Amino acid sequence: MPRSQQPIHSDGPPPAASLLQGDAIHADGLGDTSVRADLRRGRGAGLNPSSRFEPLQTIGFDDGWNDPDEILPPLKTEVQVEWARKIITRNESPDISFDRSINPYRGCEHGCIYCFARPTHSYMGFSPGVDFETRLFVKPNAAELLERELGAPSYQPKVIAMGTNTDPYQPIEREYKITRQVLEVLAKTSHPVMIVTKSALVTRDIDILAPMAKQGLAKVALSVTTLDRRLARAMEPRASTPQKRLEAIQQLNEAGIPAGVMVAPVIPMVTDMEIERILDAAFAMGAREAGYVLLRLPLEVSELFRDWLLRLFPDRYRHVMSLIRSMRGGKDYDAEWGKRMRGSGPYAWQIGRRFEIASKRLGINKSKTKLRTDLFLKPTAGGVQLSLF
Repeated sequence: MPRSQQPIHSDGPPPAASLLQGDAIHADGLGDTSVRADLRRGRGAGLNPSSRFEPLQTIGFDDGWNDPDEILPPLKTEVQVEWARKIITRNESPDISFDRSINPYRGCEHGCIYCFARPTHSYMGFSPGVDFETRLFVKPNAAELLERELGAPSYQPKVIAMGTNTDPYQPIEREYKITRQVLEVLAKTSHPVMIVTKSALVTRDIDILAPMAKQGLAKVALSVTTLDRRLARAMEPRASTPQKRLEAIQQLNEAGIPAGVMVAPVIPMVTDMEIERILDAAFAMGAREAGYVLLRLPLEVSELFRDWLLRLFPDRYRHVMSLIRSMRGGKDYDAEWGKRMRGSGPYAWQIGRRFEIASKRLGINKSKTKLRTDLFLKPTAGGVQLSLF
């Protein structure tokens, strides 16, 4: 069956036991839901816990019948179609700069271990772990829905953000081109768009974004977590390399598209020592705007990140988690508005001041590109009912 035609399963993920390694680390209460290393090669998560909404939770155990030398094929990415009813997502969060966004995909093949969007996969009956990276959903009617929603009589234009949940330029975008179709609609209607991505694939759409940017309708931010290729490979295995992201910043700016950098997420004792280096490198590539976000560990992300940290940095585990909790009121995560992005306490304050000092030294954020909304042209096609007068 072609990838684009695979059905959405209503009975949830396959039994996690078929993927289990049987020797999970149990520190801090981690369950035995680990996935064999040979199966998850090139993936970020090491666990595949059941969805929190499932009535039964599956864990693995060694019954003595497992053959450690058995050769099994690695996990492959499965893509399923989701015929969405709406494509513009609204929010009323007071600590972010946009109130609407578009996500062409569910799940993300980049596999970033720290991705705060992982828990959303539970709503589909799948695991926030390996399933989030391997069982993806595409919305092929996204552009059609967007044109219809923009044409609604009550619609008022404001900046639409893309890349706020899952990456609009993850690897499957090369095949499905849904993000490009969405941009074509936004360009046709002169609607402003802000894009955040970890992929150099964004440069493919310079032909659309450059004319939009010339009118003040488009800007891009590349997320750079680390400049260390080996760390990036372990932490965000299928995203573009750090150097490719920096080169993308340069290409976009040379094309007249304002492209900045997001130092996100900042992970204490893992990537926080690179804040200044990342800003220096991005500035050299033309970035004049920057932002940062502290590591967020909501719901299942905490368990997945702690498992990853134990595997990659066992010597730093306690120190890293202690610093995280010191910035989150003694917890792994604090979702309070105003604190969830920046944290609180002395260490969080130090990270913020370092970012501000480095930005001021370079002249970053002296001014920010404000996108225009006054050029919007309401569409009259795509199923939108025309006015009778």
